[in-house]
Amino acid sequence: MTRRSPNEGENRSAQREGGLMCLVLLAVLVACALSLVTSRHQARRLFVALERAQAEARAYDIEHGQLQLEQSTWGMPARVEKIAREQLKMQLPTAARTEIVALPARTEASR
Repeated sequence: MTRRSPNEGENRSAQREGGLMCLVLLAVLVACALSLVTSRHQARRLFVALERAQAEARAYDIEHGQLQLEQSTWGMPARVEKIAREQLKMQLPTAARTEIVALPARTEASR
């Protein structure tokens, strides 16, 4: 029969606690690693979305500039007059057909 020393039981208990502590620390380490991977993935996803949104904003800025240019071109008085003359067959009125109407003088009470 082998004889066990009193410290042997304490050593096994300490080893079990140490092993349990290692497992707990391993679980915490794995959780931290997964958290890090998840946060990095989310950061990359958000960065890609930001890049897309910025590219879309630049495209909208370009389109806005083109539309402003187009609007100024379509509204030029010379162009409007040319279309009125050629397509709508409109003419400037002659001096004989023009009548100037004077506005009545404003009194102090009507101001």
